[in-house]
Amino acid sequence: MITFLVGGARSGKSALAVEIGRRHAGDVVFVATAEPLDDDLRARIGRHRHERPAWPTIEAPVDLAGAIAVAPLDALVIVDCLTVWLGNVMHHGAEADIAGVLDALIARPGPSVVISNEVGLGIHPDTELGRRYRDALGRINQAVAAAAATSLLLVAGRATVLRDPWELL
Repeated sequence: MITFLVGGARSGKSALAVEIGRRHAGDVVFVATAEPLDDDLRARIGRHRHERPAWPTIEAPVDLAGAIAVAPLDALVIVDCLTVWLGNVMHHGAEADIAGVLDALIARPGPSVVISNEVGLGIHPDTELGRRYRDALGRINQAVAAAAATSLLLVAGRATVLRDPWELL
């Protein structure tokens, strides 16, 4: 079972994922995608580690599918986040293997929480790289939402359920 949390920066996605983990009756594994490329990222990573419980953490800046596949099968896996993962993949000149990520998530008998940002609501990126990133993340978010049992859009710490538009038409 996949729960997908999507929203803007500081919308409450990670806080909700951590709270889901705290309320989970079993083991929790945190899959972190951030790579400490500069002082700001190192500080952010440190804050995030301090703010969450001492769960086992798998660092997966690029090989997200592999990290999900090695997590204990019955544990709740929290993936934080697809937004940073895609940036890392593009930075390293790799291909975003979203099919592999989805296959790994779907193959798990245990639950998963996947976090991503919605970057398509703001200004139009003025660079070709920015537009490729926004478009790729939009496609990835759609694929994960389609595979998820529950998708929530978070804004200001509040959530709304996202539904397949064909269920509503």
